[in-house]
Amino acid sequence: MSDEKPRGDDSDDRESVVIFAPLPVLTVTVEQRSGADDIHVHAGGQGVWQSRMVSSLGVPVVLCSALGGETGDVLGHLLPKADVTVRTVPVSARNGSYVHDRRSGQRTVVAEAAGTPLDRHELDSLYELTLTEGLIHGRVLLSGPQEDDVVPADLYRRLSSDLGANGCIVAADLAGERLEAVLEGEPALIKVSHEELLDDGRAKSEDAEDLVAAMCTMRDEGAGTIVVSRAGSAPALALPEDSDEVLEIWMPTLEPADPAGAGDSMTAGIVAALASGRPVHEALQVGAACGALNVVRHGLGTGGARAVEILARRVELCAWKG
Repeated sequence: MSDEKPRGDDSDDRESVVIFAPLPVLTVTVEQRSGADDIHVHAGGQGVWQSRMVSSLGVPVVLCSALGGETGDVLGHLLPKADVTVRTVPVSARNGSYVHDRRSGQRTVVAEAAGTPLDRHELDSLYELTLTEGLIHGRVLLSGPQEDDVVPADLYRRLSSDLGANGCIVAADLAGERLEAVLEGEPALIKVSHEELLDDGRAKSEDAEDLVAAMCTMRDEGAGTIVVSRAGSAPALALPEDSDEVLEIWMPTLEPADPAGAGDSMTAGIVAALASGRPVHEALQVGAACGALNVVRHGLGTGGARAVEILARRVELCAWKG
């Protein structure tokens, strides 16, 4: 188990957010710069993108991941960032990768190579690493892998249940079997998209009434604050913990450069704000601002703290009238 930028378990580190990013991906994106090709190589995946946004808001991150194969070797050099402590488990599995072409202004897939599943011993090591860091820092965001089969849903159930039972605040941005699994641990925050609720059969339609019904069901299953992001101009929906009032989250209108990753940034913003001690309503505004800012930038999970704060003032929270 390798540790970059080792840190102790001092109480001073308790404001850090631990992000479970099980198997990051290597991303290669071809852009156009003044008529010439411009190639960008980055670490990617939901948890990695979320770590960028959380750290950009001034909240330190501990990123727990598995790295293996040639792609894992490269990712080991790309992952360390300012205010992100990287904790890794070396594995025989291979991290996934992709090459995307954005020279036309649209994202075109050139090539993609999926990551490979972790074996039992590797899963045990990744669970132990994340549990340990979670117990040290007290707040964990569980994010999903790029591929469905690399990490079993039961690992999410164990992490959610064991961390929550030991006083950790658990947030999750998941869908499908992993969402079902993490709900067994009664997480403090769930963020899910309306498309994912439809795919999972939790909502019958994209109508707000059906989405709210799905949110209430998740509340009955033990979730705390529940946020549902929606596509287009429809407001996101939130059911804050200890409240029966559903809120509409109206985001600032901005012209998108790349809509990918808005939901991940929204989750990261909410978690970062809560970790900073802000009340849930302010956290929802910060999260919405992060999502809105992400779509006007080409880099996923990016945005400046000052811009986020300015945009957050323009986010309106209104009671949903169903």
